[in-house]
Amino acid sequence: MTPTDHTSRFSDAEIEAGRRLFAGEWNFLTAAGSLSSLPPMAGAEVAFAGRSNVGKSSLINALTGRRALARTSKTPGRTQELIFFGGSRPLILVDLPGYGYAAAAKSKVDAWTRLIADYLRGRATLARVFVLIDARHGLKAADDAILDTVGEAAVSHEIVLTKCDRISGEALAARIAEAAAAVRKRPAAFPDLIATAANTGVGIAELRAAIARLVAERTR
Repeated sequence: MTPTDHTSRFSDAEIEAGRRLFAGEWNFLTAAGSLSSLPPMAGAEVAFAGRSNVGKSSLINALTGRRALARTSKTPGRTQELIFFGGSRPLILVDLPGYGYAAAAKSKVDAWTRLIADYLRGRATLARVFVLIDARHGLKAADDAILDTVGEAAVSHEIVLTKCDRISGEALAARIAEAAAAVRKRPAAFPDLIATAANTGVGIAELRAAIARLVAERTR
């Protein structure tokens, strides 16, 4: 699926529902560094996972229309807790710790991995995990590991390509085909994917619409 193929997946009404869902105020709610410090479950949650510096914070800022809701950093491994954002709507966004940062201490990486796994297994309000893949680099072994973890927890997940404005159209098409082939082998993976670029807004309306659809399904 290319960035221009979303018209067949989302109607104008769904695009508008996504815009409305993300309009208004968004705030930092809490940071959880352990299972015991997770906030009470309320409303629908969607989480964003990805390698360090894949662009999770930039994507969350683009979705919410806030330049600095999620702190961005060029330092890998900065996000070491689960960061929760919310507002007046029945939706919580969760920024998961980045993975694949080889320079982090093994004990710290193990702690992040356990925390993420525990969160995935025990969060009944979690509607979907969006696994972010840097379009410039494609799927890596660390991505396979998180996809395995999410799949084992039987949590719905979907791949979102980031930084799609930084590669050619031909290279992007190859990344999309590669990711689509990978998710076909995973029963819990959503079959479609969304290509985005936080800097230019490509794919942001479609990702909002996808999340709005999830919220609507959860609140019926």
